[in-house]
Amino acid sequence: MNKLFVLSLLIPVALGCSCQKRDTVTEQQLAQRKADLDARAKALDDREKALGNRQKFTAKPRVPTAPRTAPAEPQRSIPPELKGLIADPSQARDENDQRIQERLAARQRRMEEIQRMRDARGRPPPQATTPAAEAVSPSPSPTPE
Repeated sequence: MNKLFVLSLLIPVALGCSCQKRDTVTEQQLAQRKADLDARAKALDDREKALGNRQKFTAKPRVPTAPRTAPAEPQRSIPPELKGLIADPSQARDENDQRIQERLAARQRRMEEIQRMRDARGRPPPQATTPAAEAVSPSPSPTPE
């Protein structure tokens, strides 16, 4: 009978202890979930503040600007005294062509000067030589016998 009495007391105590362990595990899980939800709520608040700041900047009225387009024809309302200040594209091309021609003429003059200097020294102008031209000589070379 003594065993029965101890057994009847031991079972409720064991059940109470096991329930208490489950509660602590459940409380830990609940605390973890609450911490996660708090972190998510804080991140959401930060995002809302950033969105509000962005909307403040975009909500400011912008000064309307005229579209930037090049006129099809030059404006006729330019005063004559200012027309000389505006560059003419065709004139710029002519100036570039003139500079190129001047450079070519200067290069030609330098080449002619170099040629005259070579003629004065008696050196023949350099000629492109090929291996085949070097192999065949125009006159036979004297060979000792």
